[in-house]
Amino acid sequence: MQNHALEGKRIGFIGAGNMAEALIQGLLQGGTVPVDHIMASDVVAQRREFMQTRYGIAVVDDNVGLVSASDILVLAVKPQVAGPVMAPLKACTDQSKLVISIVAGLTVAAMAASLGAGTRIIRTVPNTPVFVGEGMVALADDGPASQEDQAVAEAIFSPVAGIVAIAEKYMDAAIGVSGSGPAYGFLMIEALSDGGVKMGLPRPVALEMAAQTLLGAAKMCLESGRHPGQLKDMVTSPGGTTIAALHKMEAAGVRSGLMDAVEAATRRSQSLGNKN
Repeated sequence: MQNHALEGKRIGFIGAGNMAEALIQGLLQGGTVPVDHIMASDVVAQRREFMQTRYGIAVVDDNVGLVSASDILVLAVKPQVAGPVMAPLKACTDQSKLVISIVAGLTVAAMAASLGAGTRIIRTVPNTPVFVGEGMVALADDGPASQEDQAVAEAIFSPVAGIVAIAEKYMDAAIGVSGSGPAYGFLMIEALSDGGVKMGLPRPVALEMAAQTLLGAAKMCLESGRHPGQLKDMVTSPGGTTIAALHKMEAAGVRSGLMDAVEAATRRSQSLGNKN
């Protein structure tokens, strides 16, 4: 069903990588946007051909042409090439265009410097579970875009993700928690699976048990409204198996290790932003 905020809007994706594909797939599968209102550009010819064949969208190798034909621009390139990609677009990007960035570490100020001070810009941090419709997206809500623009951004991401609106100063921390967070989860699933194999479980069984257990724990946390510490205590009987396991995890520094991981990812995002 077409979203009112996107009605009649043409969306151009500058970069057609995995994240852009996930968003395009979500928009098309839900009927949020008609296929003839989506266009994508990419420097790799094979990628353009794939996107056109798979989704039926228009593809181009000319970003300037894409900007001219679009009302909404989704900047979906690697941080290292964002500057050179934006430089030629300044002449054709005016206040009639809404620019939504999913580029890690790229600040609103850096985009405004490249595209023009009056450009309507929204900085976002999505994560890879958008591929399965269970992503998390942080939107910076204190930039030069209007509330109507924010509604447009939410409409683009809502088919594939939960959404939080935060001040831009927190975006690097959002990368540390949710942007990089799926990798922490995958590592934990792999480790739990390895533990099961060590204790004699067949690998496929151990992997399915580990993944489903973390999925269930996450769903319980979101839907119950209870603090994770309370939910942990529900599993932890006096003198039982769980408290013995938790003691080992605390001794191994699992909690502090995850906190350090969030800090490291946040610092790295900040350094990437300083280079743009």
